[in-house]
Amino acid sequence: MSEQKTNDSRRQLLKNIGLTVAAGAVVAGTTTAVHASTTDTEKKDPKTKKGYHETQHIRDYYNTL
Repeated sequence: MSEQKTNDSRRQLLKNIGLTVAAGAVVAGTTTAVHASTTDTEKKDPKTKKGYHETQHIRDYYNTL
């Protein structure tokens, strides 16, 4: 009887490992999809400037120094 109980716990362990691996794959795929969608939108809009932007708000701050 104890052998049957041991086999059941092993089966449950293997099921849990399989579910964990599957969940990790889903999370990794979702993260990659989100990253790809954000980089695509940045590339599509050429008007978006990167880096330092001197705006009126920043000029006003510099004038207070």
